[in-house]
Amino acid sequence: MATREWDATAYDALPLPHVAWGARVLDRMRLGGDERVLDAGCGTGRDGAALLERWPDVRLVGIDGSAKMIEQARRKLGDAVELHVADLTQPLPLDEPVDAVMSVAAFHWIEDHDLLFANLAAVMRPGARLTSDCGGQGQLAIMTAALVAVTGDGKFGTSFKGIDETRASLTHAGFDVEDVRLRPDPLRLEDPELMENYLATVNLGSHLVDLPIAEQRDFVRRVRLAMTEPVIDYVRLEIDAVRR
Repeated sequence: MATREWDATAYDALPLPHVAWGARVLDRMRLGGDERVLDAGCGTGRDGAALLERWPDVRLVGIDGSAKMIEQARRKLGDAVELHVADLTQPLPLDEPVDAVMSVAAFHWIEDHDLLFANLAAVMRPGARLTSDCGGQGQLAIMTAALVAVTGDGKFGTSFKGIDETRASLTHAGFDVEDVRLRPDPLRLEDPELMENYLATVNLGSHLVDLPIAEQRDFVRRVRLAMTEPVIDYVRLEIDAVRR
């Protein structure tokens, strides 16, 4: 997955729709309460903390490509939780398999979902459930059009998959697919400052990393002004599957 660093503190401070996405994932997980669970792309540990509130005896493992996110997760979750800085496009550094995998807002940072799902399947016991959320086909069309207007090119660094290709990737990797769906979930941010902070922290990092700091705020503002309405038009790809 993307290994660029994130401003983990700024990320946690935003009014993220990711909280509700994480709750939807937890609602679908069907845990008994004593499983070993992998949070794939765990970020700051927000969803892992919510998981442990529901099922305190779960043995949680978190993986993220960002060292700063893992540092924040360590502060939030404590030393008892197993955490790794690791790339989901590489074999995963787990010493024993897991009984379930959860993931919230992570898989769209990976282009090759055949490889992603194969790496997850390799550390899952037969019968282990994969329950996930990520950006799906059609996501961020408004912001992408604004980027084209400002730069001549669209957003890069993400891959928003559709239903049929996701089903095929899961099946090829060794999963029985229960459901794959696309769910529109637009976020309207009327306040210009909040919108710019959100864009800079969540959506435009892959563009800002190559710009001098003095030019970053102006770039974000130009993107905001080019957007046809103050909406981050999220479309969620939700997956429920079982390791064969």
